[in-house]
Amino acid sequence: MNEQIRAREVRLVGPEGEQVGIVPLERALQLAADVDLDLVEVAPMARPPVCKLMDFGKFKYESALKAREARRNQQQTVIKEMKLRPKIDPHDYETKKGHVVRFLKAGDKVKVTIMFRGREQSRPELGFRLLRRLSEEISELGFVEASPKQDGRNMIMVLAPHRATKAAAVAAETAAQGSRTRPPREGDGAGAAPAVTTADTTAE
Repeated sequence: MNEQIRAREVRLVGPEGEQVGIVPLERALQLAADVDLDLVEVAPMARPPVCKLMDFGKFKYESALKAREARRNQQQTVIKEMKLRPKIDPHDYETKKGHVVRFLKAGDKVKVTIMFRGREQSRPELGFRLLRRLSEEISELGFVEASPKQDGRNMIMVLAPHRATKAAAVAAETAAQGSRTRPPREGDGAGAAPAVTTADTTAE
C-alpha cells in the first residue's frame, strides 16, 4: 500500500473501478494524494501489478463486517431442548410453550422431550397428544421437522422455525450488532462470534 509498493509502474484502477491505464508509481501516488485515497496493490502477481485507489480503512472495516456475517451464516443451527412430563400441569405447560416460542423466534430449533416414568410408559398416546397440541399451537412460528418418536423412556419431537421466522431473527440480530458497531481503530480485529447457550428445563 502506498509507499510500500515497489513496482516502477502500475496498472491503475480508479475508485469507481474505471481503468486509468499503466502509469509510473510516482504518478499513481500523486493521484491518490490528490483525492485523499490510498493506493492499494490488488493484483501483485500481474505485470505490471494492478493497483486501485480506495479508502483502505473503510475497506478493512467493510471486510470485517462481511467476514463476521459469513461466520454467522456458517454457524451450525443451535438446538434448544425442552423437557416435559405427559401429565404436565396446565400452568407449567404454558410456561414451557412460552420458552419454545421464544427459541423459535430467535431462529433456533427445539427438541421437545416427553419423559415417561413407571406406568406412564404404557400410555404413549399421552405423549403423542401433548406433542401434537404443542406443534399445532406454535404452527405460525415453526413446523415439525422430526415427528414424535419413542426413544426408550422418552418421546422426542424436533421443531424448526419457518424460514420467515429465522430470517426475522437474523435481521434483528444484525440490527442489534449494527447498533453496537463502531468504525475500527488501528489494530482492531474482526470481532468474535456471539456465544450460544442451550436450555434444558424439566416440568414435573
